[in-house]
Amino acid sequence: QVELVESGGGLVQAGGSLRLSCAASGRTFSIYVMGWFRQAPGKEREFVAAISWSGSSTYYGDSVKGRFTISRDNAKNTVYLQMNSLKPEDTAVYYCAARAEGDSFFGSWGQGTQVTVSS
Repeated sequence: QVELVESGGGLVQAGGSLRLSCAASGRTFSIYVMGWFRQAPGKEREFVAAISWSGSSTYYGDSVKGRFTISRDNAKNTVYLQMNSLKPEDTAVYYCAARAEGDSFFGSWGQGTQVTVSS
C-alpha cells in the first residue's frame, strides 16, 4: 500500500503560480509512475501530468503544457507540480496518484488539495 498526501493548494490570482507537493510513504519501492489529476465541480476527472519514478519521462495534458512542470525528489519520496500562468479554468481539486509497476491503472490516490484561481 502506498499513502499519498498532497499539500500546497490555495487561492491565487490569474497569472500567478503555485507549487503542489505530494509525499509518498509505505511501499514506495513499488511505484512506477506518479501522476497529478484534477477535478472541477460538475466535470470529469482530468489528467494533468505524470512522471516516471526511476527515470526522467514526463507527460502532460494538453491544457497545461508549457505552463505546468512535474518533477520528483526520490530522496524525499515527493513529487511536485509547479503551476505557472494560472487561469480561472485551472480551478479544481488536484489529486496525486501512484501507479505500481505492472499495473495499467493508478491504484493509490491522495485526498486532494483545492486550487482556486480568481480572475
